[in-house]
Amino acid sequence: MMGLENMFVYLPGILIGLTVHEYCHALAAAKLGDYTAQQMGRLTLNPLRHIDLVGLIFLVVAGFGWAKPVRFDPSNLKNPRRDKAIIAAAGPLSNFLMALVIVFLIRTCLLLIGPRLGPQSMEAFFGFIHVMSFAAIINLGLFVFNLIPIPPLDGSHIVFSSLNLDPQTERRIMSIGAPLLLVIILSQRFTGIDILPIGRITYAIFGFLMNSIF
Repeated sequence: MMGLENMFVYLPGILIGLTVHEYCHALAAAKLGDYTAQQMGRLTLNPLRHIDLVGLIFLVVAGFGWAKPVRFDPSNLKNPRRDKAIIAAAGPLSNFLMALVIVFLIRTCLLLIGPRLGPQSMEAFFGFIHVMSFAAIINLGLFVFNLIPIPPLDGSHIVFSSLNLDPQTERRIMSIGAPLLLVIILSQRFTGIDILPIGRITYAIFGFLMNSIF
């Protein structure tokens, strides 16, 4: 749970992560021949076009949430099965790349700027590093979470594209995915059992990146 008291620490990372994630879905779809998302105004880095207010509130208060889904028309794709997987993967992969960029900036600031600052500037500097660190962690969290192969998460679309399921079976699985995911998240919240160890995996990747760059 993020909590409203820390909202301004988490909010930059949330806005960056969700916006880049959805933008890259739209960009991948456009590159593969479908312009549905572009026509709906989603091929933009303007957060207001991607943020779902209720999903944002849930993310800040409860630690999980959502953005407006990017829609595409498979009939416009040259190779629907392959291209659906690429469009789905574009979101999580963009979050991983964004986390890499942020970690690189953090390490650069710590090595080149931090040692040159006077005591009066250190509080502001480490406040900035704190916000940037959570931006990286949030992007890594989105990367890990969205690769879970449970509908409607991106991981499920990647898996489905590799299976030869008939449309009816796929629709049935999709229909139970969201309730199943909600039950798992609520079970974790109230029991403390790490059914989906997203947090541990996210922090492990963050620690590895922080110790590997430079």
